[in-house]
Amino acid sequence: MAIEESVAAHGPTAGEYISHHLTHFNGTGEAQSAIVNFSVLNFDTLFFSLALGLTTVLILAFAARRATSGVPGRFQAAVEILVEMVSEQAKGIIHDARSRLFVAPLALTVFIWIFLMNAMDLLPVDLLPRIWELIYGAGGGDPQHAYLRVVPTADLNATLGMSIGVLLICLWYNVKIKGIGGWVHELFSAPFGKHWALAPINFAMQIIEFAAKTISHGMRLFGNMYAGELVFMLIALMGGAWVAGSGATGPVLWLGHIVAGTIWAIFHILIITLQAFIFMMLTLVYIGQAHESH
Repeated sequence: MAIEESVAAHGPTAGEYISHHLTHFNGTGEAQSAIVNFSVLNFDTLFFSLALGLTTVLILAFAARRATSGVPGRFQAAVEILVEMVSEQAKGIIHDARSRLFVAPLALTVFIWIFLMNAMDLLPVDLLPRIWELIYGAGGGDPQHAYLRVVPTADLNATLGMSIGVLLICLWYNVKIKGIGGWVHELFSAPFGKHWALAPINFAMQIIEFAAKTISHGMRLFGNMYAGELVFMLIALMGGAWVAGSGATGPVLWLGHIVAGTIWAIFHILIITLQAFIFMMLTLVYIGQAHESH
């Protein structure tokens, strides 16, 4: 309430501006930006992740329908480069050709999907939130409660959800390749040996390994995208200094906002691509490990 009265009185401070932008639209009005809470649905994360997932499917379906055996166009050539890149990575990690029929397309979908979700960070910070405020206000809601975060991968709930999905696939391949008996035997006999006294230690180490890989898989993507989102907000605040009337420093900060925003956006293109690639590669590596015996 105090924040809302402060905003109404003099407009948001830098801290209030960032706090507002880091709050998800989840019906509670509480920040869920850096914690995992599966009892609360972040509707903005769900909407943008599902919309971009559908976009990924449509892009790949469009590429498949338009593919020709002749000289490819630019779009087909770009998709073919991605397909060949993922296919080569999958061949080097997963040696079972039957498994690659599922895993390679999965990895390609993961790469493009995460790239598109990361790329939402390149949109102007206030563009979609301002549009949402108008829509929310027109529907009778208070615009101050029109929270919206547009980068799904900057939500730890989303990235851990994806990494848990990879874990479930790994568990499936452990059972499929080794059999339920073989996998259970491995859980209690690796990595220290088959002696019965070592079975509890082996099992504990296996569970810790599964948990560590899953958590780090999701945390790595979240951490990088969350940090990038914060940098864009700080740069946006520099531009807001002109509107706030900061005297002679206002134009300087506004110019700095243009220069810094351009440089960071160009650099961030590398980050969003690299993070999508890393998540895809770790997906392949973890599934590949599920095919191997200790």
